[in-house]
Order: sequence, then structure tokens, then C-alpha cells
Amino acid sequence: MFEVYIHVPFCLRRCGYCDFNTYTATDLGAGASRGNYANMVIREMKLTKQWQLDHGIEEPPVSTVFFGGGTPTILAARDLVAMLDAVRKIWGIAPDAEITTEANPDTVNEYYINELAAGGFTRVSFGMQSAVPHVLKTLDRTHTPANVAAGVNAANKAGLRSSVDLIYGAPGESLDDWRTSVTTAIDLGVNHISAYALTVEPTTKMGRQIAAGTLPKPNDDDEAAKYEIADDLFAAAGLEWYEVSNWARPGYESQHNLGYWRNVDWAGLGPGAHSHYNAVTEADHPQSASLTAPAGGGCPADAGLGVVSVSHGLRSWDIAHPRLWGTAINENRVPWADSETITPEENLEELIMLGLRLHEGLDLDRINRAINDAGMSSTPQTLRNVSLDQLAPMVSEGLITVSDNHRVVPTRRGRLLNDSVIEQFFDFVGV
Repeated sequence: MFEVYIHVPFCLRRCGYCDFNTYTATDLGAGASRGNYANMVIREMKLTKQWQLDHGIEEPPVSTVFFGGGTPTILAARDLVAMLDAVRKIWGIAPDAEITTEANPDTVNEYYINELAAGGFTRVSFGMQSAVPHVLKTLDRTHTPANVAAGVNAANKAGLRSSVDLIYGAPGESLDDWRTSVTTAIDLGVNHISAYALTVEPTTKMGRQIAAGTLPKPNDDDEAAKYEIADDLFAAAGLEWYEVSNWARPGYESQHNLGYWRNVDWAGLGPGAHSHYNAVTEADHPQSASLTAPAGGGCPADAGLGVVSVSHGLRSWDIAHPRLWGTAINENRVPWADSETITPEENLEELIMLGLRLHEGLDLDRINRAINDAGMSSTPQTLRNVSLDQLAPMVSEGLITVSDNHRVVPTRRGRLLNDSVIEQFFDFVGV
């Protein structure tokens, strides 16, 4: 599978809790403006495609496209459609592809959503966050619950799937406030809901308020109680958890996010976006001997293959600031800030971390194969296979279940203690 993520870094205002790579200015220089943004991303697509070809990467038609931000819907609908059309032209799009955009409920209406539907979008993820006015105010959100309902209704009429995102643990949010938000989201009739614990970074407005004592710090026990409330209410409404923070009716899971958790290939486009490739051919060629971006950011788009020397996994990330990102594109360079090789050991760690977040579970046989593959690498290591006997204590503690086909699935307690479960697996394996 191959996925495309497109980051739109513009917002009307910056929410107090937000630590994402977003900007409120309309023009950030070097062509990275709201009005010209689609053109810049399309140019990056072409550079990225050429880089893939130069490094032996032949991807299948795109299975999912996801527009995130920031606020993608701050751009004109025709701009989102133009970027989607470019994906179709450059890589091709699978017939049953999932095409999603995140949407601020303040920035869309029926006409906007109809234009998305006509342009090939299949899904809209609305940033609901809460249904309680004082919680929305604490989160610096300007929309109302009515805006969310109007957006979902418009998406339904246009034949698009809808999802809503919720945040729990905001300062001043009571358990009853959270129940209100969860039940309101369920009553919208959507088939997918995400619920994320609030994470407060010290550099954000909210982080500074908490440090100054003007807002209370989120409480782990409070967040755990709210997770259990959500899990119970979602389950009663027919929404099943399929990832630690995501619930859906069967068949309505986010295919794009599942791709991340299953460790597929994806290209990230836009300032700060990350890309991931499982197999990259590095060539014995002066221009392409290193896949790491040169000083100043950016990789040559025309690096030739030469003689193949090694194949490995790769993770890269775009330059974060839109002006510098745009400058690299204007200089005909893939706008990476940097990249890194994914070693077999790192790949193993990712497989464990991602697999233990999913309801489909961690495939123990696959992990042991990965351990054997890593053991044959040149890096010194002391990796060990995982046995069912080793897992017995975690089963008895109610952290995991193990199926007959050796899939390890976290229980609800295991989801709440997910970091601990992962750490125990790392200990078993020796990473």
C-alpha cells in the first residue's frame, strides 16, 4: 500500500493547546501563501515522484489521501480538489481509495462540502473537540456544537462519510461535561469517532497558563476515567475500538490511519510533513550516495541511480517553516529538513509499538520473523524471540489477550497502560 498525507499549515487562529506546525499569516513567503499553496504542493509532488523513481521506488496507486493541518478547509475547496487531481495524475488513485480532509466546522458549509464530494473526496473529519461551551472556550475553539451538526448533515447529504474528533482532559472539564460531549457525538450518527487525551506542551499558550497556575494541570486518573466512559458509551452505541484512540462501526475504520499503524509506505507533503518507506535503494552515485538532506535542507530531485549498493527503510521530514520549505521547492529540491535510515532493530520497535495499539493485535509470528531478520543484520544485538510462556503473566494481569493464531491484543486495562505493555515487550525482545 501507498498513502499520501498533505499538510496544510494555515489556521484562522492558533488554539491554546496546539503544538502542531501551523501559522495564522496568509503569506509566509517564497510562494507559501494560502492562495498559492496548492501550486507549491503540486510542485513538491513532482519532485517527490522523481526522487522515488531515482531511488528504485515503484509505488502502487494511492490507497488513501489525507489532508491535515492546520486547517485544510481554510483553503478554497477547488484548491483541495486540485491537489487531489495532481495525486491522481502523478501516482494514480486506487478505485476504492479513501480521500479525507480534516475540517474546522467554522470553515465549511453545504456548498463547500458539495464541491469536495464532486471532486472525489469520500470522507470528512470534523474537529469537534467538545460539545460543552466552557470547554470549547478553554481550548480556544470558536465553533459551536451547531456548526458540527450542520457540517455532518451536509456531508451526509453529499454522500460523504463523517468522523468527529474529541479531546478529553481539558482543564475544568468535569466527568459530566465529558459524558455530554461523547453522547452528543454519538447522537450525530457518525460512524467513526476519535477521542484523544489532551497533551499539554510547555511552549503552548495552555502550557504557559498551567505553569503559571492559572489553569489546572490535566490529571492522569481523570483522563483514565474519561477514557473508560467513552469506551463504554461508544460500545453501547455499536462503535468498536480498533485503535487505542479510535472507534468505528465495522467497515468505517480510517484506512489512512490504519496504514500508519500497519507501517505501510507514505509520502508526506507540506511543511513539517513526514514520509516513510520500507525499502529504498541507495545508489553508488556521487549525487545520491547519501539519502540524508544536505546542509540547508532539500535533496536533489535529479539524483541518478548509478550502481545499486544497499536497500533499507527510510524516514524523512520536510522543512518546517513554510518560507524555507517554499525556497527549497523553488530551487528544484525535495524540501526535506533531514532523513534517517530505519534499521532492522528500529523497524522491530515500530512493529511492536504500532501493533500493540490495534484491536487486530500484534502478530507474534511476524515479530519473531522480524527478530530473526534483525539478527542477521550487521549491527551487534542480543535480540530474543518472544514465547507464549513469557506472555502468561501479562495475560493473568489482564493487560493482553493472545488468540489461537498468536495475535496479542491489549485489553482495556492494557490500552490504559499501553506504554507499560510496550516496555515489557521491548524487555522480552531485548531492544
